[in-house]
Amino acid sequence: MVDSLNLVFSFLYQFGDAFAFLVLSACGLAVIFGMMGVINLAHGEFIMCGAYVSTRAAHAGVPMPLAILLGAACAGIAGMIVELLVIRRLYQRPLDTIVATWGISMIVTQGMLILLGPSMQGVGTPFGSFVVGGYSYSVYRIILMLSAVATLAVLWLMFTRTRFGLLSRATIQVPHVAEALGVNTNLVYSVTFGLGAALAGLAGGLYAPTMTLVPTMGASFMVEAFVTVVVGGADIFLGTAPAALILAVIKAGLTSWQGQLAGQIGLLIAVIIVIRILPRGISGKILRERG
Repeated sequence: MVDSLNLVFSFLYQFGDAFAFLVLSACGLAVIFGMMGVINLAHGEFIMCGAYVSTRAAHAGVPMPLAILLGAACAGIAGMIVELLVIRRLYQRPLDTIVATWGISMIVTQGMLILLGPSMQGVGTPFGSFVVGGYSYSVYRIILMLSAVATLAVLWLMFTRTRFGLLSRATIQVPHVAEALGVNTNLVYSVTFGLGAALAGLAGGLYAPTMTLVPTMGASFMVEAFVTVVVGGADIFLGTAPAALILAVIKAGLTSWQGQLAGQIGLLIAVIIVIRILPRGISGKILRERG
């Protein structure tokens, strides 16, 4: 009985860890790619920006929670600059956004490698660990799970209960009507893109204590982020959150059974099946049935 409970706890822990990683890595991409339709291959570099800035701030004596928020803010500002200088001219040319953001990704990665070297000293995982059934579990991973839920809650409030959320959804869905009604659509696009970049930076800051900090670290987030957004569809709440739940069960189950590689393969197989059955993702299916 005790062994069974330990196995259940281990699975739930792995599920929560996978869910947190999928949600936090995908939320920023869900805003930029899912909502705005910009195929952002520089998503990993915004994650890296948040991780590097938060780590530098922590080394300078800034409390870790504030350092993480500072990393998210810097990534958001960088995102707004990229939107202003590059993306703004490409909203009706989605294929060109692939080339542009891929180029930005290469420039930033190599630039960081030249300026800061191949790696940065980390800060270590805080809060220690606890033991259940002879196995050790990180307390910080529990905090990451709670952070993922909190992030979804804040985004839901922001997009459904604030004027910014109303203007953002209106501008993205019917920009010509929003502009005719006096909305500064360029500012809304810029702030929304910056929000997506800030969410990516938040993911980087939160996961910085758990990872080796290298200029290419964002690549480890990219597959999970794109898989989650593609499976979920354009809507963050009807798509990304349910997709993260489903994919977390798949990843946790296969990882427990056959290891990390099996979990990654399971995610890729899942996205292939979903694209075949639900071309617009989970949220597209839900919204079509509602309509």
